[in-house]
Amino acid sequence: MYTTPATLPESRDTFWRTLQTYCITRILITVVLLAYFSFNAIRDDRGADRFADWQTCVLYLLTAIGFGLMSAYVRRRFMLQLLTQVAIDIGAISLLYVFAGGARSGLAILYLFPLSGAAVLAPLVIALFFVSIVTLTLLAESVLQALSSVAEVSPSQAGLYGAAFFAAVFLVNRLAARLIKQEALAAQRGRDLQLQEAINRLVIADMGDGILVVGDDTEVFAGNPAAERMLGMSVAYGQPRYKLADLPALAPIADAFTAWRKGDSVRMAHDGASIYVKVKPVGGNTRGGTRDAWRELAAHLKLRFATVEGAGLTNDRTVIFLQDVSEIENQAQQLKLASMGRLTASIAHEVRNPLSAISHAASLLGEDVIEPTHKRLLNIVSDNVVRLNRMIEDILKLSRKAHAQADPVKLAPFLSELVGELRATHKMAPDLIRLEDMAQLQVRFDALHLREVVVNLLSNALRYASGRPGSICIHAVLPMANRLELHIQDDGPAITPEVRAHLFEPFYTTSSKGTGLGLYVARELCLNNDAMLDYEYRTDSPGGALDEPSGRFVITFAV
Repeated sequence: MYTTPATLPESRDTFWRTLQTYCITRILITVVLLAYFSFNAIRDDRGADRFADWQTCVLYLLTAIGFGLMSAYVRRRFMLQLLTQVAIDIGAISLLYVFAGGARSGLAILYLFPLSGAAVLAPLVIALFFVSIVTLTLLAESVLQALSSVAEVSPSQAGLYGAAFFAAVFLVNRLAARLIKQEALAAQRGRDLQLQEAINRLVIADMGDGILVVGDDTEVFAGNPAAERMLGMSVAYGQPRYKLADLPALAPIADAFTAWRKGDSVRMAHDGASIYVKVKPVGGNTRGGTRDAWRELAAHLKLRFATVEGAGLTNDRTVIFLQDVSEIENQAQQLKLASMGRLTASIAHEVRNPLSAISHAASLLGEDVIEPTHKRLLNIVSDNVVRLNRMIEDILKLSRKAHAQADPVKLAPFLSELVGELRATHKMAPDLIRLEDMAQLQVRFDALHLREVVVNLLSNALRYASGRPGSICIHAVLPMANRLELHIQDDGPAITPEVRAHLFEPFYTTSSKGTGLGLYVARELCLNNDAMLDYEYRTDSPGGALDEPSGRFVITFAV
């Protein structure tokens, strides 16, 4: 069943465009007819006889131009415009057909133009009605010619034309009806897809987890607002703007993606696997004066990769799901501190007093002991008492909230004085620690806290450095306007990734003489001063690029 364009709002533009094409075609046909009749009039020297044909063509051309303008600017009453145009087309062609001599002129084929337009744009009954009118016109003209004793004219020729027109109109109308149904179905599916896409975008935009769509070479094609907040940058939907591998701050994500893609043969087995990385957001303003400002200096993300698969896809796309576990990590840290507070209260009463008694007794015994063996045993007791007492002091320090006095600290004089004191107390070579020029750089940090953090990091560096001149280097880096990094690096072996995963956990140590609390306390002090302490692998160095990534401690300040 044919459906009129009035019942198909999504198809109205298509019908009007088709009608405009119909009008343009009419103008072209009229121009060709006008040229044809003018050429025949000149060739046959019968201009007077051809004047009616020429006049009809001129009027038809003016009417065609008027119809074209109307269809372009007056988009109302589609069916009325169509029927009027088809009726005038049939009338004009009939006049030309009669003036040109009827069937002998061969102009009967022109009827196919308006009939095809009616077959495409009008219901089948109306199209067949116009075919009937044309057929009756052809038969009437042939009968008149026969009555006028024109021998070469036969009514059967008009009948054949009529039959051909009926068949052509029926076929074109059925094909047009099928195309209209396909267009309606495509329009409906298009609306459904748009609705589904709008729902997906709304859901994805409201998600707390970040989503990135990347290509094989880490080109970013799309991302939701949560991912933009985590990474500190905007993502243009559908257009690659940058690569993860080109941004140093996002290098951990790019490295994790590359490592995941190396297992192409078992990629599906890796889908859903999680990787934890720590990244520094590319942009954004950090918040000052709150402990939570460190979240804008570094974010601990849980990554999960999934491959987008589908038939006919030429380029692979991978969806990276980002989950910020910094808040979870912070809550776990608070639980640890609460447990630590209860533990320290027990240690203070149950361990410290007996330890003092042991230390006092060992001191008294040392006054009367003469034999070297006994003295060595007493020294062992004293050393372990000192070690246990230092561990208790560190634990008690954790239970006390460190209040920061964030005053401006100029790095150059502060570090120069600190390095000078270390050289004197540790009796090390003057050129062992290389301090790069830091000009007028300054940060807001409690001076006592910063001193404790840097001393802790330099003590670790002295333990593992080779001892050659310049084996320990301190330099500053300005990755962006609102961020300053202080790098403390030594030429000793880098910390392995396995150890790096637990480096800042309390009581975790790889040294038999350490308590495992130094780096933990240093990071807590940095967090209290709106800064971030981390261990990073970098390929850059003050003396030039390195072939292999070197490990160093990095303190990131919010400027």
